[in-house]
Amino acid sequence: MTNLLTNIDEKGIATLSLNKPEKHNCFDDTLILEITEAVNALANNDKVRVLVLTGEGKSFSAGGDLSWMQRMANYTHAENEQDAGQLAEMLRVLNEFPKPTIARVQGAAFGGAVGLVSCCDMAVGTPRASFSLSEVKIGLIPATISPYVIQAIGVRASRRYFQTGERFNAETALQLGLLSEVVDEESLDEKINELVTTLLANSPQALAQAKQLVLDYANREITPDLIKDSCTRIADIRVSEEGQEGLKAFLEKRSPNWVK
Repeated sequence: MTNLLTNIDEKGIATLSLNKPEKHNCFDDTLILEITEAVNALANNDKVRVLVLTGEGKSFSAGGDLSWMQRMANYTHAENEQDAGQLAEMLRVLNEFPKPTIARVQGAAFGGAVGLVSCCDMAVGTPRASFSLSEVKIGLIPATISPYVIQAIGVRASRRYFQTGERFNAETALQLGLLSEVVDEESLDEKINELVTTLLANSPQALAQAKQLVLDYANREITPDLIKDSCTRIADIRVSEEGQEGLKAFLEKRSPNWVK
């Protein structure tokens, strides 16, 4: 049985599922490489329009696998840096995935799994979802995931939860911005489908460029160069094929050709 399931439906919705339910979808170096390869492949697949990331069973992911952590305890400094680099690359490719990403969080997400959720554009959870950045409890820090978690929940909350390692629930995650919405378990897939339907109504090219806009402009000073760049970007997309189709469809009161 594979530890990672990939499915692409007829609408172009790719679902990537962590598939180690008996171990609460914990991950190790092997699974990290598999996720990286899968995300890269989906990014380069023109049929894919949205990516949904989830886990099989009761948990989203319990974070690092115990046997992997035991191996890491004997690593040299150089080996630790190399190992962390693989995790960092997985997070980077997910964060920069050129299409919308939705985390489907049906249960616990601990340690590195909080990083996975933070790298997605949206995250929908159930009341059973819970989170913990518990690295300090075993003498470690959430270093590799920290850039994404800090962006997701903010500096103040990060200063608390990075240091306390305490577990927090779905409602707190919603207040912090880690979760976009919390819905009853029986409504989880319905809400995911609702978001997907909304996304599919939008221009694929515009979605990719709108996401890149946020990645490029977040926390930057508003300078003349940034303003000029923003003007160039809107001019480029206005004259693009999809930009022209979208404007014509709006003026002609019809659906654009990307809506099936």
